[in-house]
Amino acid sequence: MTNFLMARRALMLAALATSFCLPALAQGPQPPEIAARSYLLLDVTANQILAQKEIDSPVEPASLTKLMTAYVVFDALRAKKIDLKQALPVSERAWKAPGSRMFIDPKMNVPVEDLIKGLIVQSGNDATIALAEGVAGSVERFVQLMNEQAKALGMKSTSYKNPEGLTEAGHTTTARDLSVLATRLMKDFPEYIGYYAIKKYRYAGTPSANDSNRNLLLFRDPTVDGLKTGYTDAAGYCMIATAHREFANLASPGVAGAPPTPGTRRLLSIVLGASSENARANESQKLLNWGYTAYEAVKLFDANQAVVTPGVWKGQQNTVRLGQFQTVVVSVPAGSAAKVKTQVSRPDPLVAPLTKGQLVGSLKVSLDGQPVLADLPLVALDGVEQSGLLGRAWDGIRLWIK
Repeated sequence: MTNFLMARRALMLAALATSFCLPALAQGPQPPEIAARSYLLLDVTANQILAQKEIDSPVEPASLTKLMTAYVVFDALRAKKIDLKQALPVSERAWKAPGSRMFIDPKMNVPVEDLIKGLIVQSGNDATIALAEGVAGSVERFVQLMNEQAKALGMKSTSYKNPEGLTEAGHTTTARDLSVLATRLMKDFPEYIGYYAIKKYRYAGTPSANDSNRNLLLFRDPTVDGLKTGYTDAAGYCMIATAHREFANLASPGVAGAPPTPGTRRLLSIVLGASSENARANESQKLLNWGYTAYEAVKLFDANQAVVTPGVWKGQQNTVRLGQFQTVVVSVPAGSAAKVKTQVSRPDPLVAPLTKGQLVGSLKVSLDGQPVLADLPLVALDGVEQSGLLGRAWDGIRLWIK
């Protein structure tokens, strides 16, 4: 196998390992009553669902659609197809967009960064269309990019018909798909996520009364830093909120004698079909607070820490470290951390070559007397090349005798 193919295989396997999604606990604390058609609470740090209701039922996403709009725009920025300081024209279509607006008009050429703020803070449909046309040349082509991206992210129950989220036949998603989109948006574009924490913004020359973010939790809870709200008559009042709070037990070791880095635990709540703007905020806050108190995060291993170091046959090294490239955390009912048990499953014998990031085994996590809580992939933290002909022959003999 060529070095190129080996590297490509390693990257693919590493992606598989890091995208593994944990199920909800089979049995756990009962969530509070949530007044919404559908909801989901995800421990992002542990990649684990803590509470759910109707998460696979099709719903209209309203302006939560703009999370995918932003994903495509951020991707275009990273690919240097557009630039934050680049000024985009405002078409008649953008100017006349119904619904929530940034209040830009065709006499303006608006920088991409301001359009992004208009998209996120003011949920402006005019800003959304201006960005779609600037990125893809037309709204229709941009919608194609949105659907292609949804497919690439594994959002199997999502179909987009427009970039702003107005009601249209076939424009649907699910709470589960929205959780995938929200977590990938935060993971893939950390450099742009700060826009979602902006409380107030307006473009020069537009009404000052239109400057407030509709995410009320940004004004109520200092640990909340996103993400998006939405409303249509059909969808009801919707919100995706995320919070991050520090926990001493999740701290990472300091480097070169430095003190430990504080550890944060991030939760994500999705509330769909609430009765009012205030209700969606209250129900979201209720879910977040419950998640932080009803469950505790348990750090099992640090990033790049060996979970196990088994022997390797026919390799230039005799052992290989197996683990994960990110911190291994699980979420368990409060007070049950001492009951966590782990078990490693892997092929035996392990035979070189092994590429860095190659999926080699799994780490099963359970609580005493309960079904498996999580089945986490284990990858080779280092590569192990084949030994020479004599070394491989000698190990071959030893394996045969074994």
